[in-house]
Amino acid sequence: MSKEKKTLGVELQLVRNLRKLSLREVEAVTGISNAYLSQLENDKIKKPSPHILYKLSQIYGLDYQLIMECAGYAGPKADSSGPKTLQGAALFSTKDLTSEEEEKLAEYLHFLRNQRR
Repeated sequence: MSKEKKTLGVELQLVRNLRKLSLREVEAVTGISNAYLSQLENDKIKKPSPHILYKLSQIYGLDYQLIMECAGYAGPKADSSGPKTLQGAALFSTKDLTSEEEEKLAEYLHFLRNQRR
């Protein structure tokens, strides 16, 4: 498994896919054009405005401070006990997981943590 940090665009695309949203659906809710969103996810836009990031944090259910940190606008939060990536934050905030999905995620996390020993 790669330890390389994912870019903001890759993280945003992963979160959007976890939320099962299309670019057009995000556009409809946020007013951000799907072309802009696509460029953002493909890392063609390096510094999106905080206003755009706020809208995305709202639709994706992400902590605004974390998304700002991933975009390079802010340093890490003082309390770093929560998720460290946007994808992790999306998983933590997923309310529609089935019991079976929760169980499988827990099993996989247990497996990964045992690999570190």
